Amino acid sequence: MSRNYVTPSILPGFMELLPAEQMLFNKLLDTIRSSYELFGFIPLDTPTIEKSEILLAKSGGETEKQIYRFTKGDNDIALRFDLTVPLARYVAQHFNELTFPFRRYHIGKVFRGEKPQKGRFREFYQCDIDIVGNGSLSLINDAEILNVIYYTFKALGFDRFTVRINNRKILNGLFESMGIENSTEVLRAIDKLEKIGEKGVLDELEEAGIDRATGEKILEFIRIKGQPAQIVGELKNLGIKNGLFETGVAELAEVIEYIGHFGIPESNYAVDLTIARGLDYYTGTVYETILNDYPGIGSVCSGGRYDDLAGNYTKQNLPGVGISIGLTRLFYQLVQGGIIEKGKKATPTNLLLIPMADTLGHVLEISTKIRKAGIPTEVYFNEGKLGKKFAYADKLGIPYAVAIGEDEIRTGRYRLKNMITGEQKELGLEELIEEVRANT
Repeated sequence: MSRNYVTPSILPGFMELLPAEQMLFNKLLDTIRSSYELFGFIPLDTPTIEKSEILLAKSGGETEKQIYRFTKGDNDIALRFDLTVPLARYVAQHFNELTFPFRRYHIGKVFRGEKPQKGRFREFYQCDIDIVGNGSLSLINDAEILNVIYYTFKALGFDRFTVRINNRKILNGLFESMGIENSTEVLRAIDKLEKIGEKGVLDELEEAGIDRATGEKILEFIRIKGQPAQIVGELKNLGIKNGLFETGVAELAEVIEYIGHFGIPESNYAVDLTIARGLDYYTGTVYETILNDYPGIGSVCSGGRYDDLAGNYTKQNLPGVGISIGLTRLFYQLVQGGIIEKGKKATPTNLLLIPMADTLGHVLEISTKIRKAGIPTEVYFNEGKLGKKFAYADKLGIPYAVAIGEDEIRTGRYRLKNMITGEQKELGLEELIEEVRANT
């Protein structure tokens, strides 16, 4: 009787990696985690599934359309679509148990039921950090967030990148001074400048009720360029008498001063008045990070300051500042662009032990000693010719292998093979451990 097989496949918009790619992905993830922890951020993990009323408390429009929502019994539940809303719920729920400022990082999967496109996914990892204050939060935190971005991308192996910053109060104050009421639509149009160009922005502004002359003045404003301190000086010299605008300029100047104390090179950050971040809840400093040699990738890390993180869940005033790296999209773009390449190594194993004849029991004892020395070690259990066993190590990219027979057990000397160079060394067990540890 023939059997009907189901064709193995996954849904579009989901990433699934082969072992060597997964090793590379995990290396990036571990680098980001280590960077966050180096600055004292606390790990947090929240449930993948939340109550729909929590996730949708402030959301609507596109978010509500994209959310994966369903019922199970009497529960109306949904998959989290970002890590910020769960953070807001968490801080509100555990307010009395937390120490403020609360510095947390969260690396986890989020889900959005949007139409999948090249480089856009329905399930993806985000790597977030946020600093949440109780009632107030010093602007030095805005500078430290930029410092974390700088350190993280240096740790990931990038030198030529720029963290672009702005302050939403500057733009909103400008709009107020020009009598523009629907600032949200204007900000969203400006946020698309790199995608649709100046003419596209002017067209969208007209659709939002902004006349062409006013639109031209807005474009003239965001064209201001120069070194950070120079731009601040130009903004002050514009003579715009608007409290919100003046506050934004003062905040930007203060953040730039703190950035200087952190020692971040001006080649790696810039004030960019086009950075608006279309999301409504940003109220102060905003960030976008680009890789200078690969501008087509777009922003690889973004975020900003918000005055009220958890206003939908508590009366407490909880201002914060944070950023997010969309790791799945970033990884995809880096691999597709040939910016990073997967290595041959497709396993954490650094040493393969191959038992010969009746030495398995001894080899297992040896493997325990080597693992206690902190070396990822695997024992080859399958039968077969010696060449096949070494080929196993070669295919997985295991850097070292050693065949252990009765002579090796008797003498305590082992012929360690470097699988990359083919070189072999006869070593005692402690020497073998040091050789592998020093070169992996």
